[in-house]
Amino acid sequence: MKILITGGLGFIGHNVVALLESQGHTCIITDTQTTYGIIPQDELDYLITERKKKIKTGKIYSIDITDRDGIARLLGEHQPDTVIHLASFPRQKVVNANPQLGSRSMSEGLLNLLEASVQHRVQKFVYISSSMVYGNFNDTYFDGVNENHATHPIGQYGIMKLAGEWLVRDYSRRTGMAHTIIRPSAVYGPLDVEDRVVSKFLLGAMRGNTIQVRGGSEELDFTYVSDAASGIAEAAVSDATCNTTYNITRGRSRTLLEAANLAVQLAGQGTIKMHAADESFPSRGQLNTQRAYTDFGYTPQVDIEQGFQEYYEWLKNSFHGIKKAV
Repeated sequence: MKILITGGLGFIGHNVVALLESQGHTCIITDTQTTYGIIPQDELDYLITERKKKIKTGKIYSIDITDRDGIARLLGEHQPDTVIHLASFPRQKVVNANPQLGSRSMSEGLLNLLEASVQHRVQKFVYISSSMVYGNFNDTYFDGVNENHATHPIGQYGIMKLAGEWLVRDYSRRTGMAHTIIRPSAVYGPLDVEDRVVSKFLLGAMRGNTIQVRGGSEELDFTYVSDAASGIAEAAVSDATCNTTYNITRGRSRTLLEAANLAVQLAGQGTIKMHAADESFPSRGQLNTQRAYTDFGYTPQVDIEQGFQEYYEWLKNSFHGIKKAV
């Protein structure tokens, strides 16, 4: 299968590309390698260099998804069977810092891809959304929130992600192009940027700093990047996932305080300071992944004890890890 992956040099994206290549698929990648105005350029350069090492044969382009003509030419040249759309402003903090640019990427960029996909007869469009579309849901169900739960996003990032889901569904309805929607949660692991919650906790502890925890009882369904990537790749190539939405997470929530304590335990140093929860973020929790298991056998493997350990071991020798800190 020939697959176009937008954001294919990103944290999740490069893992998806590597997995698909290992399965014999042909991958085409476009990624602008942007800093979003918040990632230090030297850190991003290091991460991109390391991520590229995992990609063996995929052709890499730097066409921005907001470039309508460029995207149309890319799809016209390669005629992919499937598009996996990962390129996006990556989280709420980044969108809040520049909502106009975030909207252009997350809305106009998506429309450019959908139009080009229809024009060039793409068979399936895989849209990577977010668990942020649910809004507050932490105490809703014992076995986690499933995909039929009401969506009440809080904040511009979740709102734009949900709007993207509706656009994708509408294109399917009008044109017959199949779609799959993926909702990940709190993905972490090697080759991620420093400015994310798990990275902050681990690196803060490794540097002997005080970890700032905003809402210790707040829960997240922390998902190791290999589990997230396998779920996306499996959903993209499966014949059983057309026109369906999936939670792709670990399927087990843990509190922020648990995560911070685990980081301190692994590093053998660092302290924790508690603060009130950040009201600009929804209260989240466990998601139910039964639909993904039933439809294509999705079985996440990595709990945070193992995932944090593996991420910690990688960080010790990374660009922004303990060698730089001491």
